Amino acid sequence: MATERSLSLEARSILGARISRRGVLVGAGGLSAAGLLAACGGSGASKNDAKTLRWANWPLYLDFDSKTKKYPTLEKFKKQTGIDAQYFEDYNDNDEFFGKVQAQLKLGQDIGYDVVTPTDWMAARWIRLGYTQKFDLANIPNHGNILDSLKSPSYDPKRESSLTWQGIMSGFGWNTAKNPKGVRTLDDLFAPQNKGKIVVLTEMRDTIGIILMSQGVDITKVTEDQFMNAVDFMAKKIADGWIRGVKGNDYAQDLTSGDATAVIGWSGDMFILASENAGKFDFAIPESGGTISGDNLMIPSTASPAGKANGEKLINYYYDPTVAAEVAAYVNYVCPVKGAQAEMEKIAPELATSEYIFPTEKTAARLHVFRSLTPDEETKWAQAFQKAQGN
Repeated sequence: MATERSLSLEARSILGARISRRGVLVGAGGLSAAGLLAACGGSGASKNDAKTLRWANWPLYLDFDSKTKKYPTLEKFKKQTGIDAQYFEDYNDNDEFFGKVQAQLKLGQDIGYDVVTPTDWMAARWIRLGYTQKFDLANIPNHGNILDSLKSPSYDPKRESSLTWQGIMSGFGWNTAKNPKGVRTLDDLFAPQNKGKIVVLTEMRDTIGIILMSQGVDITKVTEDQFMNAVDFMAKKIADGWIRGVKGNDYAQDLTSGDATAVIGWSGDMFILASENAGKFDFAIPESGGTISGDNLMIPSTASPAGKANGEKLINYYYDPTVAAEVAAYVNYVCPVKGAQAEMEKIAPELATSEYIFPTEKTAARLHVFRSLTPDEETKWAQAFQKAQGN
């Protein structure tokens, strides 16, 4: 089994790859799709345009050319298809995004996006509430390229409404100058030098999952009492001034500004931050285990027939192993596409053996999925998590 030390060293070696990465200050897309809808008076001029596509995704999550300020693979897609694919970095937090579009979804009104990218547990909610459209698989011949381990999630066992965009490892990230020995345990995270400069994720399953595992709890079988105990632990760390914030993707800005020196964060974000800041940051899977989940490409129930068809073309394009490898070389998240590892050997051989992009069984064994919650549990546990944050 790979050790924490070797994984961290590998992370640093990955960062040495001579691959252009996108900057930390995100939001290059400018006005959000929702903002554009408002500016256009509601429905959005592009809704009925057969050659337009609107995609909502998370920051730092697509290959980006800092010179041209464009996304190379997306530009190739536009050229190949003639579709004007508009890309919006409008995800910061799953609940926050869902809150912005829920009312329109209920009313069957255009939400401003033809493709969305929610995390597994939120994808389950979209499907359960009937807010997605089933794929026409004839339009996605690359559908079969999904890794066997991802083929049949409980929320979409036939993968009729979702395909994984990237797999997400959660663990510890840190400022190497402030934490020269690294952060591999919860005690390391809450070391004196980090007091008041710790940020944890708004993603409940990642933050509480890592706390639970450090307490010896199996998150695949976690009970309500165990969960509430971990929430109380977090609440006390906030009250005592250790944790400065509970944030979505914007935690990256706290690290670069120096407001945060250690975080519970996502592997891909940390690699990009490190590459853009001369190795100032590092990442490791906790000794007690990290969490793993996935973000999913989905088509909202409100997308027009043209938007759905164009969305399927986009999804098929990104499930081409060559394209998937190009994206993975930039984002450094777990690649869900079969054949991408072989393609990576051609463009960036040093990344083809990365445990963070193509994890071996040994590394995968150290990553755990938070168990599925019932609707009642999801409501009660999320309320407790929010209350601990002071919301």
